[in-house]
Amino acid sequence: MIRKKIAEVLECSDILKEFIVYGWVKSFRNNQFIALNDGSCLQNLQCVLDFEHTSEAIINDINIGAALEIKGVLQESQGRGQRVEIQISELTVLGKADPEEVRKTILSPKKHSLEKLREQAHLRVRTNTFGAVMRLRSKLSFAVHDFFQQKGFNYVHTPIITGSDAEGAGETFKVTNFDLKNIPTTEQGEVDFSQDFFGKETNLTVSGQLEAETFALGLSDVYTFGPTFRAENSNTSRHLAEFWMIEPEMAFCELDGNMDLAEEFIKYVLNYIVKNCPKDLEFLENRLLDEEKNKPKEQRSPMPLREKLNFVIENNFKRVSYTEAIDILKNSKPNKKKKFNYLIEEWGADLQSEHERYLVEKHFKCPVILFDYPASIKAFYMRLNEDGKTVRAMDVLFPGIGEMVGGSQREERYEVLVEKMKALAIDPKELWWYLETRKFGTCKHSGFGLGFERLVLFATGMTNIRDVIPYPRTPQNAEF
Repeated sequence: MIRKKIAEVLECSDILKEFIVYGWVKSFRNNQFIALNDGSCLQNLQCVLDFEHTSEAIINDINIGAALEIKGVLQESQGRGQRVEIQISELTVLGKADPEEVRKTILSPKKHSLEKLREQAHLRVRTNTFGAVMRLRSKLSFAVHDFFQQKGFNYVHTPIITGSDAEGAGETFKVTNFDLKNIPTTEQGEVDFSQDFFGKETNLTVSGQLEAETFALGLSDVYTFGPTFRAENSNTSRHLAEFWMIEPEMAFCELDGNMDLAEEFIKYVLNYIVKNCPKDLEFLENRLLDEEKNKPKEQRSPMPLREKLNFVIENNFKRVSYTEAIDILKNSKPNKKKKFNYLIEEWGADLQSEHERYLVEKHFKCPVILFDYPASIKAFYMRLNEDGKTVRAMDVLFPGIGEMVGGSQREERYEVLVEKMKALAIDPKELWWYLETRKFGTCKHSGFGLGFERLVLFATGMTNIRDVIPYPRTPQNAEF
């Protein structure tokens, strides 16, 4: 007898063949019909029990949440709602679930708020919504690697613990082995990091970019895909303290090639889930439509989930300079009528999510790539343009989210890079190894970073980033 995942059984045409299936009880009707799910797909498998020849003790243990092993024959279903079902020949209860305890949890068969599900994050993957989201997350992860491997990129594991702050924002989680009740200090009263485990001040990485750049200058095309950390005290639906980043770096590549790759990459991974996750996407689309029924029209999604994904896949991203975008925003109705929370008054303003979404959703009505930002609002490693005031930066903006991708052509000129670091009070000695790559065969190179959870958020139609990662880490919350 062959063990099959439920997803395989539901697609199977081997009628009258015997199978073994495992799963958890989603419902049990009339002491006869068990809806079984093993997480391999959204749909449940109906398993039909001959209750007249089954002991009362076993029937009493077939409760919602219980884990079962079922042996039986695949048959065409006589009822509506499913094509096939299993006629049970043997049933074993592998793990019981007390109905009274189940009623206290999100496993109980009633509608629960997303906030309630977050409180029981160890169980929420067994709900339909989170099962669908996490299967999509898994498929997107595979598609990321599939895309870059097909393009000949090498996957690089960059450090989790680092002595650098790539963004220069200082929002890092410190790493120490000190006894916090007895921290050694210098004669000046400062923390003596020379006595710490690494002999210097270290933190959890905010980005693998700088290390990935060094590998690109030896392997040409590389990418990272790993966890990053920001100690940013932001309690919003778009921020996490721990999240995953995708960061490709390409030698011999200028900004145009960087924008081309970002657009091709996004379209590839979204197209992958459209093709491979149709039922999960359909479920999440219907869930979103149902959720938005009670919202005012202007707060609803402009198009259904699958239509939105196909819209991104099928349309070219509009490329617009920062300067042009500022002119559009300055002259927009929301700006003139003071509807924006942050009014655009002059060139050099740092764009907020409301501005990015206006450009995407109202003005251009398609994904937008902004480029050539003011140097004053961008990181030190971005290549300075000939005008001396803008850098070769680019951001990919998406409907409903705003910035999806941030990237740039990197500054390859040693002297210019040193001057930019000094201007931002970044000690060149701290990044001597990064600077040294500009001494030995420097070349134009580019890369970008994409927060994976924002991609999953867009792909699933979920509205809170805490609901697209297994265990969200946010201010005051490191449960589970």
